[in-house]
Amino acid sequence: MDVNTQARAAQAASRELAVATRAVKDAALHAMADRLVECAEEILAANKVDVQRVRDSGTADWMIDRLTLTPQRLDDMVAGLRSLAGLADPVNEVVRGWDMANGAHINQIRVPLGVIGIIYEARPNVTADAAGICIKTGNACLLRGSSHALETNRVVVAALRGGLASAGLPADAVDLVEGGHEVTDEMMTARGLIDLLIPRGGAGLINAVVNNSRVPVIETGTGNCHLFVDESADQQMALRIALNAKIQRPTVCNALETLLVHASIAEQFIPDLVEAMNAAGVTIHGDDASMGLDPRIVAASPDEYDGEYLSLDLALKVVADLDEAIAHIRAHSTGHSETIITSSIISERRFTTEVDAAVVLVNASSRFSDGGEFGFGAEIGISTQKLHARGPMGLTEMTSTKYVVTGTGQARA
Repeated sequence: MDVNTQARAAQAASRELAVATRAVKDAALHAMADRLVECAEEILAANKVDVQRVRDSGTADWMIDRLTLTPQRLDDMVAGLRSLAGLADPVNEVVRGWDMANGAHINQIRVPLGVIGIIYEARPNVTADAAGICIKTGNACLLRGSSHALETNRVVVAALRGGLASAGLPADAVDLVEGGHEVTDEMMTARGLIDLLIPRGGAGLINAVVNNSRVPVIETGTGNCHLFVDESADQQMALRIALNAKIQRPTVCNALETLLVHASIAEQFIPDLVEAMNAAGVTIHGDDASMGLDPRIVAASPDEYDGEYLSLDLALKVVADLDEAIAHIRAHSTGHSETIITSSIISERRFTTEVDAAVVLVNASSRFSDGGEFGFGAEIGISTQKLHARGPMGLTEMTSTKYVVTGTGQARA
């Protein structure tokens, strides 16, 4: 089946979903979760096939980690669908309302977007999360997962479609787009059939979609996430948060990639940092100033301050003060998540005001930059752009609005 045919079927399904009640949509989410539980052995078996094929091809460890489903990760996918069912339905919510001078009344209400295409790499949990968020918000979705996760996604999508059908909603509201790069090109040119594209993955994928799509795009950027340890920081707190942000799951976009240390505490803090990070298997790549404070630090090349390691590696730099920290972040940030560890209200306010990112954290790990952690139930991605949606995208971000004007016969003079 070609993309346009799938998109037309999804468009028809989206019209049915747009008028479905919350009770019907929530029942469908629970049915989708039930099918994932019923198909758990089949899903995990398919995932083992994908993982082995990718491992044999010599793919990077971070990609294998993102691809791998464990029983716990599958349980999390199920829990995500069920948690979405427990959240308020944003569709038909009145954003604002007022009376015109002529007596007519205006309401701005939330409405579904229509058909959402998600183009993503390796992570089969995205398949369930994206489908669940779309169903809850009355949208149909076309899921273009990478070939790495093809067998897993086939089984997951079949289960989700079965759950939808059993709940009385059209199975075509969730569909898997298969094929080579040509199907991605078809999705990017399906203007009028697909209402929104969301790319999730590496910079190459995201840039290709943003630069070439004729369909509107929400950009989910890569995560070169920084942590700045201010001179007033509780250094033990800084160590705990840095360790969590780096090692809790190093292959994801909200993991710590660059750590900046105020020069006035560098001599005391950096040896403790290196000791803790090395003990956790992390290699620190530093500038000349940091290498002069600890021989275990290896030299960082200039481009290491611009990208994601997605591994147990960390870039380190000593900065003179808060001004230099903010300047460095402005020069190298991808606009994802930026953190300061400080006990100074002045430093906190300057950092949160002057740092331009989707999420800015104070004395907390960047691993909290996540829709589930924010209480959204799940997320469809983390937007690093500034229009319509920014940061973790949950239910509200997958809606648009329309104005409903109700009169009693008014005509404009």
